[in-house]
Amino acid sequence: MTKPSDIRAKSPDELNDQLLALKKEQFNLRFQKASGQLENTARVRQVRKDIARIKTVLGERARSSAQS
Repeated sequence: MTKPSDIRAKSPDELNDQLLALKKEQFNLRFQKASGQLENTARVRQVRKDIARIKTVLGERARSSAQS
């Protein structure tokens, strides 16, 4: 699980790269779950929350730059 302080320390490009990687992992986890091969079911929730954290930080940055 990624900490919010770690996410805030990264640049927007790094966050977008990490977001893309997490979305690919989420896609693969969905396929594993559907085929019955998923062993670590907690990882699905963890990936979903990490995606939400990154999107939240990106949104905060977009709003703060729009106000300035």
